[in-house]
Amino acid sequence: MVSREKKLKIKDISWLTLVLLLSVLPLIPGFTANSFRMHIMILIMLYASMAQAWNIIGGYCGQVSFGHSVFFGIGAYGAGMAVVTYGGTPWLGIIIGMILAACVAVIISYPCFKLSGHYFAIATFAIVEIFNRGFLVWDWIGGALGLDYPIIEEGLKNFMWHNTKTPYYYLALLIFVLIFSIVRWLEGHRFGYYMRAVRDGQETAESLGVNSTAIKLTAMALSASMAALCGSFFVQYNLRVDPPMVMSLDTSMKFVLVTILGGSGTLAGPLLGAAVLVPLQEYTRAFWGGLGGGVDLIIFGLLIIIIVVKQPAGMIGILQYIQKAFKKTKLQEVK
Repeated sequence: MVSREKKLKIKDISWLTLVLLLSVLPLIPGFTANSFRMHIMILIMLYASMAQAWNIIGGYCGQVSFGHSVFFGIGAYGAGMAVVTYGGTPWLGIIIGMILAACVAVIISYPCFKLSGHYFAIATFAIVEIFNRGFLVWDWIGGALGLDYPIIEEGLKNFMWHNTKTPYYYLALLIFVLIFSIVRWLEGHRFGYYMRAVRDGQETAESLGVNSTAIKLTAMALSASMAALCGSFFVQYNLRVDPPMVMSLDTSMKFVLVTILGGSGTLAGPLLGAAVLVPLQEYTRAFWGGLGGGVDLIIFGLLIIIIVVKQPAGMIGILQYIQKAFKKTKLQEVK
């Protein structure tokens, strides 16, 4: 009985840490008025949300997609066109972008799921390039010039503020809580078990009656809609969108690498990965300016290599290793 209770405590430690963190995060704007620090916190929550969206299909379902920038871009263009092209508020564009991203995800994923392993990954690489080139020459959405936001009335109606980052912070926090709560719910739901069963052995899962194609398509649609939500926030925060900014292999790699660094298939992994990448990225740019361009990617690349070689489970795996070593030392002391 005691060992079972200990196992439950170990299993839920990441969730309890997140709950504690969520109780502190809403208070941060009251302690700092520094816009740069607020910017970093906003990006950490945005990148963590992006990575968690990818984690649904890549970590829990085991389908390593490098095409999520397509869905991120669809969400960004949905919100951007609602404001710039049609002169409305972004909210309807956000909803349409999420629905459209889910539909596109199902359409392009159905044939791709007939491939497996690195063939599937290569196919998703190609999809990003196809959409990127298509959007570059599509005049209706601005083509290569993209969309630049006009100066409009600030407020929640237009999802825009000119002199403060605090509302953006709370909206990023809301998206963060929403996506992480959905993944937490999936972890204990039947659908979550089906996803992990497909990841661990598709043939075995199918032999037990699991429809692997339906599970993967549903997971991809959910993942894509969450990625589109993050994209819609990104464009409202940056007030500009063009294909290279949102629909590129570089953006897709951020979805994947942040999750791998933190620990794919875990709840807290995307947050840990974002908490490393974003400060590294922003502070190297701030300290070294133009001379520091690419230094953050070099350091991040080295971290990824070390993680993949030494601890494939990511930072979560490192924390678990430290926990086991500490418990082992404690047991030896007791003996």
